Amino acid sequence: MTKFTALGLAEPTLRGVTAEGYTTPTPIQSKLIPAMLAGRDVLGTAQTGTGKTAAFALPIVDALGAGAGRPEPRTCRALVLAPTRELAAQIEESIRALAVGTRLTTALVVGGVKPGPQVRALARGVDVLVATPGRLEDHLREGALTLSKVRVVVLDEADQMLDLGFIPAIRRLVAKLPRERQTALLSATMPPAIRTLAYEILRDPAEISVAPVSTPVEAVVQSVRHLDRTDKRDALAAILTARDVERAIVFTRTKRGADKVSRQLAEAGCDAVAIHGNKSQSQRQRALDAFRTGTARILVATDIAARGIDVDGVSHVVNYELPNVPEAYVHRIGRTARAGRSGVAVSLCEPDERPLLADIERLIGRRIAVEGAPASPAAASASPSEPTTERAAPPRRRRPRSSRSARPDTPSRPRPARSTPSHGAGPERSARDNTL
Repeated sequence: MTKFTALGLAEPTLRGVTAEGYTTPTPIQSKLIPAMLAGRDVLGTAQTGTGKTAAFALPIVDALGAGAGRPEPRTCRALVLAPTRELAAQIEESIRALAVGTRLTTALVVGGVKPGPQVRALARGVDVLVATPGRLEDHLREGALTLSKVRVVVLDEADQMLDLGFIPAIRRLVAKLPRERQTALLSATMPPAIRTLAYEILRDPAEISVAPVSTPVEAVVQSVRHLDRTDKRDALAAILTARDVERAIVFTRTKRGADKVSRQLAEAGCDAVAIHGNKSQSQRQRALDAFRTGTARILVATDIAARGIDVDGVSHVVNYELPNVPEAYVHRIGRTARAGRSGVAVSLCEPDERPLLADIERLIGRRIAVEGAPASPAAASASPSEPTTERAAPPRRRRPRSSRSARPDTPSRPRPARSTPSHGAGPERSARDNTL
């Protein structure tokens, strides 16, 4: 498929495609759109930055735009579930833009903000609802919404929902959906638990796989610096004050680390803001707005909070701390080299992190160039397990993803739902709301 007009989309939907400036569908769009237009359930594997939001959004707009009537009060006709507030907001914005040629309505339901405006939007009924699981369950318990009229449901970033402990909530939500519906489950990776969930909720799905997560963005120039922890602060400041750094994201493993690095960069004269799960939605939105507009040239983020960040012009990604889960490295560097541009990813690796570096290199199937080390053909072609300039420490056993110590920014599995949900606008206390 080389044109959106060849995918079978209706004219009103194509107007949204034109308005957004889309011309040629990406591989995931070429495969997923026809499958959903045919009414198939879909099990899709695609990494961030492949265009999968439009891939499921366009069939939804097409199907609902052709339907007669308006949604009933306190109902929605399509439901999209996302693991984080930022990703949910990005999806809702994208669907609203693609629906410009129709009369479809959208609504966003996430934690971290007052529930009143959401309740009022739901009272009128909406065509497409984009939500995070925790706040959606709150509204269902309060009677602000029923899922009895849902025709299409999409679970985006399912592997991230698994990491955040949302799978029990997903099962509860699916149980409230009509049996006759179309379901799409999309994930960057396909661990056994996600495949089991897919078998439970999908019927004879079309399986679509594009750009496995183990394949890093080819346009990203990757390198690693071996140094002691005490030298990281100065090394980071030197990287970010270089002339070629237009806009950069710095990744840390913990929320406290993100705040600390942000303060250190400010002391070094760099305009930096931090984003993580302990900040309220308004704080996170202000930080993202400052980063998008260029008021702050540097964004310091944790892996969880960074899901859904889609900002053009990120020239550099710096891994101040290497992630415990190697797949997160691919997601991190995918924040740069978007929209056909090139990008740079630099990792600062202290001695204790060398086993993590070995895990990353094993996943991506290549050695990451060591800054300051002489390049050689043998080093470039070495397998991930072979040392080049330095001998890596033996890989240690991977700790379980559900461990709090393994993923400092990931909450533990949610406790049983409380009888009275919290609707505070500030940082919530429950494990679920801590990331939503």
